[in-house]
Amino acid sequence: MDLYTSPGFRHSAGVLMLTRLGLAVIWLLHFLPLGVLAAIGRGVGLLLCLLPFERRRVALTNLRLCFPQWSDAERAHVVRRHFQAVARSFIEHGILWWSPRERVLRLVHIEGLQHWQAVGNRPVIWLAPHFVGLDMGGVRLSAEYRAVSVYSRQKNSVFDAILYHGRTRFVMPELVSRQEGMRAVVKAMRRGRPFYYLPDMDFGGRDSIFVPFFGVPAATITGLARLARLAGAAVVPAVTRQLPGAQGYELRFYPAWSEFPSHDEEADTRRMNEFIEQRVLEMPEQYYWVHKRFKTRPAGESKIY
Repeated sequence: MDLYTSPGFRHSAGVLMLTRLGLAVIWLLHFLPLGVLAAIGRGVGLLLCLLPFERRRVALTNLRLCFPQWSDAERAHVVRRHFQAVARSFIEHGILWWSPRERVLRLVHIEGLQHWQAVGNRPVIWLAPHFVGLDMGGVRLSAEYRAVSVYSRQKNSVFDAILYHGRTRFVMPELVSRQEGMRAVVKAMRRGRPFYYLPDMDFGGRDSIFVPFFGVPAATITGLARLARLAGAAVVPAVTRQLPGAQGYELRFYPAWSEFPSHDEEADTRRMNEFIEQRVLEMPEQYYWVHKRFKTRPAGESKIY
């Protein structure tokens, strides 16, 4: 799910009009300096957090499950900072959608590029967990490199058009629809296209197993290990961090995982979650807590949300 869509978002004339108005505001704002945009985003996020918003309740529930040792005040503080980070990243999408390529290159600084380069000609999966800077990192990479990307048509046709525009305005990626399945992705990786992969959400019970995420059983797809095995691909994590104010974002590549995949699919999936946990502890306010990560439950367990 993209940061700016939600299940059940109905395609109607009124919704499309509101979408166009919202995009017009973001278009106007994108001319402002990054530091000003960041301040506006933080202010909008703070206002959203003060409203009786369902996603605020979801975020608090996730943090209560993942960090039971924290006080209510500590969790509320992280949720406020999270909404500020989400709103800021959304407003700053205007830079991705309409600013010149040079500004996008300045927006996101890349660290650890040598870790990707070290895999040579081997197929590669960029493991990109759901932090608020996810799209910033993805578009930054597309400004220089041709990759493969999975694309789902959005119910909202206006958003669908702007998302497509944002993902294809620099170097045209190989776009694979979800209906085509992973076979097309594997073929693209074998042709040398890195795959920017986002497997850390609750996609339901299909192709998922329950492995811990901060000690809570979480339905987690096993696609990372399966794709790495099918394509003979190296897994090189690519995590984007939102930096303070005018500093923008940092996309950091990590060393390719050794001995991955193993012969134990559950252990491989646990390894992915453990890596994400480590990054969450470094920037807890930036993980995508408004997602219902624990929606799918093991048989016999009651619903969480």
